[in-house]
Amino acid sequence: MPRPEALTAARLQERLAGTRAPEDPFDVILPPGSERWTAVMHERITRSLCAAGVLIPVIERVAGLSVLLTQRSADLKHHAGQVSFPGGRMEEHDADVVQTALRETHEEVGIPPQAIDVVGYLPPMPTVTGYAVTPVVGLISADVPLRIDRTEVEYAFEVPLAFLLDPRNERALERVYEGRRIPTVEFHYDGERIWGATAHILVELRKILLY
Repeated sequence: MPRPEALTAARLQERLAGTRAPEDPFDVILPPGSERWTAVMHERITRSLCAAGVLIPVIERVAGLSVLLTQRSADLKHHAGQVSFPGGRMEEHDADVVQTALRETHEEVGIPPQAIDVVGYLPPMPTVTGYAVTPVVGLISADVPLRIDRTEVEYAFEVPLAFLLDPRNERALERVYEGRRIPTVEFHYDGERIWGATAHILVELRKILLY
């Protein structure tokens, strides 16, 4: 198992080489703790989902790889005020959820698709807000400037990938949802709280990269 701090861009590409974009963006993998869901929760979260794509932007810094995250605007309808990856709902004109992730990244933080080297994919996963989210992993050069759309994103920040891949930095806790205690995880870095679907995506990424 490689050490998180030793993970390079080349190693990242190698570990993700066997992954593929999903043929069916609705073929979701249920998150840990789903065995505690009620029948109503299963019905709500696994049916009538909307396809969505997010980018896990990995930036190549001299000090090592880092992950770009966004603080969403408090005025948004869904996931307002949360930390998330750039991304959003698939539109009719999108060829697939990969294009969705790249388009939304360009719209939200100004990184053009041609500046993103897509190197891998994670399986689609459901969210409690009714989305089937496909995470797309992309490498980005450190010299690509950001252009933040303030109507969707308050600000963007980076977290060292090694920090997010280190299990010692993961906080396990439980969240009460519809009367059930559901296990979940969080990361806390430099005053930022990374939780919900974003945290679970990072845990799934760690499984691919380190195990």
